[in-house]
Amino acid sequence: MMSVDLAGFLGVVLLAYLVPGPDFLVIVRAAARRASLGRAAALGAQSGLCVHMCAAALGLSVIATRSAVAFTVIKLAGAAYLVHLGVRALLNARKQRETAGREHERQDCVPPGREATSGSRRSSFAEGFLTNVLNPKAALFFLSVLPQFIDRGGSTTEQIFLLGTLDVVIGLVYWLVLAGVAARLRPAFDRPTWRRRWEQISGGLFIAIGVGVAVVD
Repeated sequence: MMSVDLAGFLGVVLLAYLVPGPDFLVIVRAAARRASLGRAAALGAQSGLCVHMCAAALGLSVIATRSAVAFTVIKLAGAAYLVHLGVRALLNARKQRETAGREHERQDCVPPGREATSGSRRSSFAEGFLTNVLNPKAALFFLSVLPQFIDRGGSTTEQIFLLGTLDVVIGLVYWLVLAGVAARLRPAFDRPTWRRRWEQISGGLFIAIGVGVAVVD
């Protein structure tokens, strides 16, 4: 019985990761700057997932989702953070456009791709972590989807940790592979025009996702 539930759970998890969301965008954006930043963002996202797993095991997710006020606060905080990332990306694109006329001068004293690799692993980890931990859909997954694959005859807490750990490990492998693929696109993003367009596109997507999170019940 458990093997059937486990197989079904793995299928749902794989499908969920294949559908792009905020985590996908944060990790790809970080990896496009530098592969290590993408890996840091991936570790941050899965660390945030561990928070949801522990909250579900302790019953905190139930409290949060059953309290309209608590759920709304989490949802709006997550939406605000995504919009913040989007606005920051658009501001970066604007700054790059304003300095495009001096690009050749900077290339004489700055190694190619220096700007595209700005950022730190710590900030990338924080972006991945906050994007995931403030995502109400992650909490709902552990509350509404995961329990459907739990054997009622066993320990609920142990099974939450078992299935949750599988979710984290599968996601980590997937994100690391994705970060490696995105890092290969770095030469294209070293070009000022491509980098500026990518910042505009990712910024718009962050804002759109944030607004969607805020307005959807």
